[in-house]
Amino acid sequence: MNQKIFWCSNCLNMSTRPRIGFNDQGHCNACMWSEEKKNLDWHSREQELDALLNKYRSKDSSGFDCIVPVSGGKDGSYVAYMLKNKYGMNPLTVTVRPALSLEVGDQNLVNFINSGFNHIHISPNARVMQKLNKHGFIEKGFPYYGWLIAIKTAVIQTAMNFKIPLIFYGEDGEVEYGGSTESKNDPLYNIDYMKRIYFEGGYEKVLDIVSGASDITGGDLEFWRFPSDEEVRENDLAFTHWSYYENWDSYRNYVVAKEHCGLKEKEEGTAGTFTNFSQNDQALYSLHAYLMYLKFGFGRATQDAGIEIRRGAMTRDQALNLVKMYDNQYPHDFIELYLDYYEMTKSEFDAVLDKYANRDLFEKVDGIWEPKFEVGEPFEI
Repeated sequence: MNQKIFWCSNCLNMSTRPRIGFNDQGHCNACMWSEEKKNLDWHSREQELDALLNKYRSKDSSGFDCIVPVSGGKDGSYVAYMLKNKYGMNPLTVTVRPALSLEVGDQNLVNFINSGFNHIHISPNARVMQKLNKHGFIEKGFPYYGWLIAIKTAVIQTAMNFKIPLIFYGEDGEVEYGGSTESKNDPLYNIDYMKRIYFEGGYEKVLDIVSGASDITGGDLEFWRFPSDEEVRENDLAFTHWSYYENWDSYRNYVVAKEHCGLKEKEEGTAGTFTNFSQNDQALYSLHAYLMYLKFGFGRATQDAGIEIRRGAMTRDQALNLVKMYDNQYPHDFIELYLDYYEMTKSEFDAVLDKYANRDLFEKVDGIWEPKFEVGEPFEI
């Protein structure tokens, strides 16, 4: 049976996106949520936020009230700034050091810390991180899988060690950008959701592969382990997204972070998109975006364009031109860096890309995967 591939009639979300849904008008669930938010009772949700903050606010005025994971980028900086300056919380901000960090991202993190925040920089075992990232790249098509795990697990470990049970993440990407809507009316989520959605059910598999290595001990993996259900209950751990309580606007986050937290943009353009103010912390994100393109037919420019359309800053036609211009960009600038990091030859590296390239959507031309489709034009596979 043939499958019809199509794009959202409002933004350019593609029907190949995991867990996406569409209504009779051809609008994706990200666009439907964008409309729903216009009539949402945000005052009621802010009251929920107040109740949550009051429950976890430190009884000792000098203590930490919550944890906010940050990279120095716009979103974590915005959440930390709002919690501290609007709601009077005392957040402990936490960064899990990524592999192959970029200079602009490193400077943005320093600028954020210097703008007035308590901060902890976690540096998990780099050898273990490399192995997890490499196996994630090969087994899941996620080039920073180890770091993706650690920004949950290492942060939770830190929360338990400091006895700070409330953890604020930024947006729920599934709800905001097109995916599962199961959590849109739930302020809190759990570890099962993290494993099932964020890690696509591969957490145990990749961790088992690495834990079996002869040069890895159990203690080496400590920053990558989730607490047990009993530990979650004993520590009263609560995980939430800021986007539940306030209409999420990534451009507003950028403006606030730029004004108050020292955020700087890249001077040059960013590979694979037309924006220059987000995802600037690590080189592996460009590879992640390219693999997403090979798997599903859409890349970073499609995601950025959808955000701009839904916030009313861009027309679909304008977005269409940008997506055609930017989405299909092989990350040439970082290839030698990737090969050195993964300890791979170019042919081994390209074999992994070939493994994940969707042959219904792409064909190889002169060694590069090229789309069979025209963006925005429905077709069957």
